[in-house]
Amino acid sequence: MSKEILQRLDQLSQAALASGDLLPVQAQEERLQDQGLSFFVRWVSTLAAKDAASVSIPGGPRDPNFNPFLPPAPALTVDDASATHNIVLNKFAVCDLHLVLADKVFSEQLHPLRDIDFRILADFLAAQGGLGFYNGGGPAGASQRHKHTQWIPQAADNGSLALYQDQLPAQAQAGSVHRHPVLDFEHCFVRLLDTQEPAALSESLLNAYRLACKELSLVPGQDTLLPPHNMLVGQGWMLVVPRSVELVEGISVNALSYAGCMYVRTPEQIERVRQIGPLAVLAQAAYASSHKQ
Repeated sequence: MSKEILQRLDQLSQAALASGDLLPVQAQEERLQDQGLSFFVRWVSTLAAKDAASVSIPGGPRDPNFNPFLPPAPALTVDDASATHNIVLNKFAVCDLHLVLADKVFSEQLHPLRDIDFRILADFLAAQGGLGFYNGGGPAGASQRHKHTQWIPQAADNGSLALYQDQLPAQAQAGSVHRHPVLDFEHCFVRLLDTQEPAALSESLLNAYRLACKELSLVPGQDTLLPPHNMLVGQGWMLVVPRSVELVEGISVNALSYAGCMYVRTPEQIERVRQIGPLAVLAQAAYASSHKQ
């Protein structure tokens, strides 16, 4: 990903904030500890705006006939940045420079991720680090059917797989599969190739995803759709979590929840997460582990 595109993204963000096309991020948050892991639990103003917008949009954001990515909003889109994807500032961002990487042609969000999906993610990860993620289907937190991944930059208070690094093997070989001893639900981590070369990283991402899907028995059915799942990538690891439901007592769980940032719809839900416990929320949204820790 060229410095020119990154500069254009920053300029686009400033212009969209000034015009009102991009909403500023305001948050109320609390930090919770659970079995040695640290979670941010946040109520974010943009999510309240997203819920309000879904009422005014015909059919709502999950209506199959509603698609914000065909075409994406011009004020939020970097022109001609990729032959295969539109690079779009997320109008309902959870942090600065929260990007949506959407296919230029329609394909289903639950179709297996392909090499082109990982190529666009690898461009950002190789150049800037940060976290790439994918909400595979409604039960995994996806609000749109149109295939897209997302990316957020690296920052102290952004979601990150660094949350888990202390209890993952530092010298793990690329392509090796691991489970975290604290996560009592179905998941797997796959070690990535240590490289900042986009093509090599993209290949490592695709191989890791296919390996994780095999390890977790995530296979396409007759309609070619995979079971719902989240995929996260950053800090040299890929994490894949099969998903059973989106909501746990009204709390929406998506990929970023598994990166240590739980975004709630109301400030009152922060206290509910405290009562249940962050790890219990994540477990209830996933499947019980079939592996002994």
